[in-house]
Amino acid sequence: MARVLVVDDDVTVREVLASYLRAHRHETIEAGDGEEALRLMRERPADLVVLDLMLPGIDGLEVTRRLRANGDVPIIMLTALGSEADRVVGLELGADDYVGKPFSPRELALRVDSVLRRTAGSSAGAGGVVRDGDLVVDGDRHVATLAGEALALTTREFALLRFLAGHPGTAYTREDLLQHVWGWTIGDRSTVTVHVRRLREKIEKDPTRPTRLVTVWGIGYRWEATA
Repeated sequence: MARVLVVDDDVTVREVLASYLRAHRHETIEAGDGEEALRLMRERPADLVVLDLMLPGIDGLEVTRRLRANGDVPIIMLTALGSEADRVVGLELGADDYVGKPFSPRELALRVDSVLRRTAGSSAGAGGVVRDGDLVVDGDRHVATLAGEALALTTREFALLRFLAGHPGTAYTREDLLQHVWGWTIGDRSTVTVHVRRLREKIEKDPTRPTRLVTVWGIGYRWEATA
């Protein structure tokens, strides 16, 4: 059973989500604003945060930024329809997933389960160690290093790196990566695009001219093994 923090200033939304999550056997705690959410995470960190972007006081983006500065707890954002810019910024800050409002509480509960499964799988360390030149991806320890220096990766960035580095030379579409890394059969392909960009900033000497995580035009992405 996971502990899930639901952050939304709408009491009805919080109550409905908490009810569905409890039905999925999760413990839930609730916060009505960013300050309360950060306080609860300091006192007793949750295993996952469901976070509305539009909050009074400290907004969801700033909450995401502060949570990411202190760890890699999985974050699922709740975004209003049409707020693509905020959604992309949230993903760039390290959010693992997003669900647009209005949304199905059942769908969100399933997304929570999916993210938690992926996180547990990463923590369990499936797949051992992948080495590529000066890059080492250790699935057992959930650590990636480049030239001996540890990389600061979110859970999803680590999963994406491990999957691609473990399958060099194969081109994957964004839909393929959504399925293999996110566990989604449907989803917004921009999620992959944002995570690829963030990953390149951490592993490439020149992210604008990647040599490892390369673009395959008209298809998607491919990992090029270091000679």
